[in-house]
Amino acid sequence: MSTSAAEHLPPAYPDRAPWGTAGRLRAWQAAALEDYLTRDPRDYLAVATPGAGKTTFALRIAAELLARKIVHQLTIVAPTEHLKRQWAEAADKVGITVDPAFSGRTARTSRDFTGVAVTYAGVAAHPMLHRARCENRRTLVILDEVHHAGDSLSWGEAVREAFEPAARRLALTGTPFRSDINPIPFVTYAPDAQGIPRSVADHSYGYAEALKDGVVRPVLFLAYSGEMRWRTRAGDEVAARLGDPLTKDITAQAWRTALDPHGDWIPSVLQAADTRLTEVRRHVPDAGGLVIATDQESARAYAALLKRVCGESPTVVLSDEPKASKKIAEFSEGDSRWMVAVRMVSEGVDVPRLAVGVYATATQTPLFFAQAVGRFVRVRKRGETASIFLPTVPSLLSYAGEMEVSRDHVLGKPPGADDDPLAAEEALMQAAQREEPADGEELMPFEALGSDASFDRVLYDGGEFGTQARAGSAEEADYLGIPGLLEPDQVAALLRRRQAEQQAARAAATTAGADGDG
Repeated sequence: MSTSAAEHLPPAYPDRAPWGTAGRLRAWQAAALEDYLTRDPRDYLAVATPGAGKTTFALRIAAELLARKIVHQLTIVAPTEHLKRQWAEAADKVGITVDPAFSGRTARTSRDFTGVAVTYAGVAAHPMLHRARCENRRTLVILDEVHHAGDSLSWGEAVREAFEPAARRLALTGTPFRSDINPIPFVTYAPDAQGIPRSVADHSYGYAEALKDGVVRPVLFLAYSGEMRWRTRAGDEVAARLGDPLTKDITAQAWRTALDPHGDWIPSVLQAADTRLTEVRRHVPDAGGLVIATDQESARAYAALLKRVCGESPTVVLSDEPKASKKIAEFSEGDSRWMVAVRMVSEGVDVPRLAVGVYATATQTPLFFAQAVGRFVRVRKRGETASIFLPTVPSLLSYAGEMEVSRDHVLGKPPGADDDPLAAEEALMQAAQREEPADGEELMPFEALGSDASFDRVLYDGGEFGTQARAGSAEEADYLGIPGLLEPDQVAALLRRRQAEQQAARAAATTAGADGDG
């Protein structure tokens, strides 16, 4: 096995190096590779923001270890079936043959393959099979998006059981935090200054660093509020403005009302997003958009709305469809405008031409939000900017504002002698309220009666821009029409200028109105 193919890996797959970097590893990849080869560890955790090139780094490690005969075979564990095939295709480009069809039912693979690609669910179903493979031959295990190994205690136990004998384990993640406190196998935890156990990465490369290096795109978040009306199970009609200070229950019901395809909020936001996509495509002709929906019924309804908006049928991806992976691949390789998906495109799936997104799901965990945004930050050319439309919900605005903050997986705070039991109980209640409902489960029965949308603000680079305006207004158009190719500092300057112009125009109108009244 030669590492010559791996030595010339582009920084990201396939051939998606940023300007001037093709033919060599990115700085973070080279630094992590040097660190790994110098330390020669059995376990290694690399945390890198989505779009930074974790696949390239991992396959370079694999090529080195195989060439040096430190390991003789490879096992790649990924969250989904689609990602298994994506890994196999990437490995094939550098001469590492990986079987993505390996399963516990067949329990065998051809000698032509150097490794296998499996899912975490597949490992959980047959942990002893994978343990036997590791015991029989020296194996490098690549745990992609390793936080999934903590999705349930049974999954974590299975991963630990299966790969405890592995010669080497390389864990990768772009989002090193979870919404629970299940420990992640083969990840080191150390107490912080407050004694709280936190995950310890061997190498970290965050969004802020990647943005500074030009490795990922900056993101414009366009938030929309509006008036919502719904009827509760008790028959009471409730009206509230999305974005106003509300209780958690009222916020959740207003949010769900906004996402109802029969109201006016989601059609208005889809219209705005398509207008933004048209502007981006003036400079990036194959730019695509993605709507992330809560469920299949909503996904189909949003697709119908988009067809009326742009005249083109979107690609609809449902997680239980056997052709889902094929649809994603075809969309990625084509130049059609829109894809609508339920959750499965939120993590790891590589569609670099995605430039505009609509966060049309009621899922509000920071993990899912970060994964969703990660679909839009993969850079292809200098000056690209991602645009993501979302409802004015406090938790989402908070996550958007914290894009550049690194996170660790926290296992929980041990109770102290001075802890207030009532405060602890309140914290548990708040945590429970933040958890999303299971598929098909509703927070509370209710009936959406109507909604409208208004442009609220733009969040960019830690700042907020814009003043509230109705959907379809000239003020909204000022922000939807930002050119699709601009340097990050040019985007910030343009946002500041447009906000100043709008504020000046409103002040002049107010003055003119006052003079007229006089």
